[in-house]
Amino acid sequence: MGTSFVPGGSTLPAARRSPSLISRVLRFVARAVVVLVVFSLVWALAYRWINPPTTFLMLRNAVRGDHVEQHWVGLDQIAKSVPRAVIGAEDANFCAHNGFDFAAMEAAMARNADGKKLRGGSTISQQTAKNVFLWPGRSYVRKGLEAWFTGLIELMWGKPRIMEVYLNVIEMGPGIFGVEAAAQHYFHTNAVKLTPAQAARLAAILPQPIKRDAADPGRYVRRYAHRIEKRIRIVRNEGVDSCLS
Repeated sequence: MGTSFVPGGSTLPAARRSPSLISRVLRFVARAVVVLVVFSLVWALAYRWINPPTTFLMLRNAVRGDHVEQHWVGLDQIAKSVPRAVIGAEDANFCAHNGFDFAAMEAAMARNADGKKLRGGSTISQQTAKNVFLWPGRSYVRKGLEAWFTGLIELMWGKPRIMEVYLNVIEMGPGIFGVEAAAQHYFHTNAVKLTPAQAARLAAILPQPIKRDAADPGRYVRRYAHRIEKRIRIVRNEGVDSCLS
């Protein structure tokens, strides 16, 4: 092994004096991972109290010059039928799971494998994490980050805050984000005044908010909204939304 002289006459092995490229890269990656983890923890914790000022989807629309409308309201300023509607339509186990509904995921995968149409198995918590922290698109990296942020908000926020953020950032029409903007756009009212029938219509357009209209629904949306309205009563009567109280 080669050596090198240093002041005072001592010598150091060359390998110790000059770290290999691989070790330098590994140290850099390790530091980057630590920084990203700490940043994500601080980011998620801050949104426990601070309302997200925007999302990547809103920013993309704004950069394109598209219309973007959002009016933030607290959960207490939203009619109770609205969270009941999205629980009934999107995530029946919202109050019971810890961010992931594995049974729903398995059912979605099985149905999709058979070529049948089925809405994805993502929970409201997963959709919130995806909308608030991540960019539009699909990739394994994005899916992994979605799982990470889902765990963080379940741990740091609690169910009421998750529902509040979800109902304020979810896209409900072309450039329409959140239930307050949707209530004004479709029904010329405020979120707190939405009727169960109106809440059901909003929930019915969520899978395809760009193609569907809550104010002038087609046959499918009307029928689906009618089913959701029945689920609202079930969620209320059986206390399925008890975690929001």
